[in-house]
Amino acid sequence: MAKIKSAYFCQSCGYESAKWLGKCPSCNQWNTFVEEVIEKPTAANAAVWKTTVGGTQRVNKPSKLEEIESATEERLPTGDQELDRVLGGGLVPGSVTLIGGEPGIGKSTLMLQLALNIKQKRVLYVSGEESEQQIKMRAERITKTPKADCFILTETSTQNIFKQLEQLEPEILIVDSIQTLHSAHIESTPGSVSQVRECTAELLRFAKETATPVFLIGHITKDGAIAGPKILEHMVDTVLQFEGDRHHIYRILRSIKNRFGAAAELGIYAMHGSGLREVSNPSEVLLSQRDEELSGITIGATIEGARPMVIETQALVSISAYGTPQRSATGFDTKRMNMLLAVLEKRCGFRLSAKDVFLNIAGGIKVEDPAIDLSIIAAIISSHEDIPVSSKICFAAEVGLSGEIRAVNRVEQRILEAEKLGFEQIFISSYNLKGINRDKFKINLVTVSKIEEVFTALFG
Repeated sequence: MAKIKSAYFCQSCGYESAKWLGKCPSCNQWNTFVEEVIEKPTAANAAVWKTTVGGTQRVNKPSKLEEIESATEERLPTGDQELDRVLGGGLVPGSVTLIGGEPGIGKSTLMLQLALNIKQKRVLYVSGEESEQQIKMRAERITKTPKADCFILTETSTQNIFKQLEQLEPEILIVDSIQTLHSAHIESTPGSVSQVRECTAELLRFAKETATPVFLIGHITKDGAIAGPKILEHMVDTVLQFEGDRHHIYRILRSIKNRFGAAAELGIYAMHGSGLREVSNPSEVLLSQRDEELSGITIGATIEGARPMVIETQALVSISAYGTPQRSATGFDTKRMNMLLAVLEKRCGFRLSAKDVFLNIAGGIKVEDPAIDLSIIAAIISSHEDIPVSSKICFAAEVGLSGEIRAVNRVEQRILEAEKLGFEQIFISSYNLKGINRDKFKINLVTVSKIEEVFTALFG
């Protein structure tokens, strides 16, 4: 009888060890190692999927770089403009895309909509979590006319899935979810580190050898990271994060990694009873409708990937009721907010060290663009002095430690977005004027170089 081979894997990062360790040497997490039985592939349990040419196994050979023929990258439109934007223009043949998100956020709904809406493509939707009847009910809620070439398979064994793939030969494969699959190569339970890694490797090989786009839905941990080994994100071509509050209707699809496009794109959806609806103009969503001018609210122009957006920044400054003032930021880096508060105190003389400061980016999105620095500073001072800033004014500039207003990139796109939404003025850095024709803009460009000039123009 063959000896059973086992190894210990870190459930946090996937590090493999021959013996149990209390602390993982890779991610420094404690008590994360679990024992998993490993069985090497044999003829009895080898993967079903094999690519052959003329009855013989295909063998790759090295080629000189100058001998390789370059080909234009063809992309397949999905019928979803937001998804196409995040993917970089559409689906790339042979690509593997991993979508992560919290339970109930809408990952399965998004993928089922893709399977139902994409035209003239045979799609196989593999589910290991729901029955065929449950998927049918969701499909009827999404569309009244189901697609003829959309196939549903409820299966968790990769060997059985590959048998159906050989018979059906789908042009797009969707797997919901990767944590429910199990391979005969590994004797551990589904969802374990070794099972997730092995199943992903088998699907990755299928995608590359058949040029079939594959979507994998992945669970996330309580920390927000995709469950399973970190190598899972390195194996796939694209990693998308589906974010949002389940108590609100808006969902954000964010690109974390993309080998075929920009890794900073953003797609916005609205969740309704009939499925996810694309939001073509996110600026209208991120701006609240108010009847009167309120202090502490300003508008900033930001860019996510290739898309300009106008967002609302809200600040509240109040007297600290405790010995230590509170600093809280939602949707913005707290350390950067503390830096801006220090600049205001040092360069402008505002005494904020004894005040509570709360900051919020409206709409529930997270912004890392430094171009909203000026908008945040204006909102803080507006709340501190209880003087409202006009809702027809927009800001797009970075603030330096010495109080200077720094230039930002792609300022023309920001100006055009603000102009399109009806703003009358936009504050930009005077160093951004190089190469800009002011006459082609209807909006009034207010150029400033120091914080003092901003406050003089806003508050007198």
